[in-house]
Amino acid sequence: AANGETVLDLVERETGVRLQVLSGDDESRLTYLAVRRWYGWSAGRLLLFARQQTRCQADAADILQEAVVESWRRHGGHEPPPLPLVFATIRRRAIDLARKDQRRRLREEASESGAAVWFDPAHAESESREMLEAAMKNLPPIHREVLTLKIWGELTFDEIGRVLDIPPNTAAS
Repeated sequence: AANGETVLDLVERETGVRLQVLSGDDESRLTYLAVRRWYGWSAGRLLLFARQQTRCQADAADILQEAVVESWRRHGGHEPPPLPLVFATIRRRAIDLARKDQRRRLREEASESGAAVWFDPAHAESESREMLEAAMKNLPPIHREVLTLKIWGELTFDEIGRVLDIPPNTAAS
């Protein structure tokens, strides 16, 4: 900055401390060391909390890493984030992981049993869902795709034709 020396002189006069301007490399090195120190001081308690929120040590370590990076970015990236923000981010990430794992387990169980779940049971009445699934399963695959894209995808027949690489009139028939 054009007034850099003036500001440094003012700070020295007012505080008795002479600030040193760092090169980009020096600033990066010191920032890295500060981050490392903060993480070293905080990692044990953060990992303990992450471990309580997850099913295994590997998940806890992954969640912790993601939460620290996310928290640092959300806080502006120039100084360590407040610990409550990191703890909250760990908790949210762990909940997201548990939900994702549960959805995957349900898909795998359905796949192993041969009974594919087409519609989310939470969003459809059981009887209606079962009737709709049975009707859809009886359709040829191309008709199922067209029907799904038309009704639930809300696509036009032109758009369906592009998605499925078929003529629009074929999609409409």
